[in-house]
Amino acid sequence: MAPKVSEEYKKERKRELMESAKKVFIEKGFVHTSMQDIMDKAGISRGALYSYFDNIEHVFIEVLKYNDQKDIQYFVPSDEVSLWLQLKNWVEEQQFYIENIDQTLLYAMAGFFLSSNYANDKDDFPYISERYNRTTEAIEELLNEGIRKGEFRPQQSTRSIARYLISFINGLMLDTFQLGHEQTKVKDQLSVLLFSLEKLINPNPQNKE
Repeated sequence: MAPKVSEEYKKERKRELMESAKKVFIEKGFVHTSMQDIMDKAGISRGALYSYFDNIEHVFIEVLKYNDQKDIQYFVPSDEVSLWLQLKNWVEEQQFYIENIDQTLLYAMAGFFLSSNYANDKDDFPYISERYNRTTEAIEELLNEGIRKGEFRPQQSTRSIARYLISFINGLMLDTFQLGHEQTKVKDQLSVLLFSLEKLINPNPQNKE
């Protein structure tokens, strides 16, 4: 009888497979990545890979979920710094991410969104809508917490500010991917974003340092 595999082992194994898949998606994009490519990268058999994933779309969605978990943590209120500094630090950290956009999943995401399976039936991939809503809600909750603490006095609705922030970052990512960070001047644009964000959120001066 084969020994039982613990849930912890399966979670760790799946995490390792997603790390391998992420590397392949970054290297080759979504359209040019096959299940065989992921098997080769991870050094596993077809049966082992299919015991975790149904198809290439399933792998990609799971990689997105795994990747998104790290981003959401940025918006969990911290007791160590003010909420304004927490938000400001996240915006400033986007500079490194965007300037190294070719080392991210953006190319693969563009291919996935244009793929026939997604384009023909978006309802089969509810996570794409969920991830937008979840990120919006995470930022909105951070802003609302700032209001509750007396740190923020926003000039617009917190949901609108959250959506504005996401749209700005996503647009800058796409432009930089197409044109290069030398042309899009990522640092300068993020400085403008922070300036406008400060006007919108109106942080208490005591919480800005």
